[in-house]
Amino acid sequence: MPTYDYLCAACGHRFEEFQSMSAKALRKCPACKKSKLDRLIGAGAGVIFKGSGFYQTDYRPSSYTADAKKDDSSPAPAPAGGCAPTCGTPNAPAGCSMPKTKTKE
Repeated sequence: MPTYDYLCAACGHRFEEFQSMSAKALRKCPACKKSKLDRLIGAGAGVIFKGSGFYQTDYRPSSYTADAKKDDSSPAPAPAGGCAPTCGTPNAPAGCSMPKTKTKE
């Protein structure tokens, strides 16, 4: 059942009334007793979803989160071709883990 806002055009009294949707609008102001009430158009209440089951992620299997954690913890692969243009050559920087190949002379 919705809550309706009312405003009296005679005295300016404003109030809310909890009524069923099929109930007729009130006409008589409870403050001044004149028949000058207007039902106001309100924005209504926003819908609030509480609990689980309202998001796509709530239905994901536990293996999905386990795989996501595994992906986050694994180191990034080395870029193709090495870390420097000279990787894999005799002129490779110190600490290069790429195996050195012999160059043709």
